[in-house]
Amino acid sequence: MNTLFDSMSHGTVHGGCTRCGKDLDWNSHPSFTGVELKHLVTGADTDGGFSVHLVRIAPDCAIGEHDHPGSWELHEVAEGHGTCRLEESEMAYEPGTMAVLPAGRPHSVQAGKEGLKLLAKFVPALV
Repeated sequence: MNTLFDSMSHGTVHGGCTRCGKDLDWNSHPSFTGVELKHLVTGADTDGGFSVHLVRIAPDCAIGEHDHPGSWELHEVAEGHGTCRLEESEMAYEPGTMAVLPAGRPHSVQAGKEGLKLLAKFVPALV
């Protein structure tokens, strides 16, 4: 059964660029074990305006505390469960959850036992 996340991972991006997601590589996060990213839309496609990334976090793995000084971030949870910590507050992540993370604010994401898959968007572009 194909999920929405799988469809996005293999779908086509149209606009300033046209590419097929199935032809794009999953990239291991340079700092966080068990985290992979697929860059669907990059700053090169949007004159630096925004970027869009699929994120897979393996079971019980995490994106540790970090911030993006110049970019706002939007998470849209597609599959799995976990938590997001934004400074002192913690929110449950489950399918359908969206979180707005302001620029420069420390945050982290912890996947649950089945892992976590989300769509992350950055304004301006992260990559």
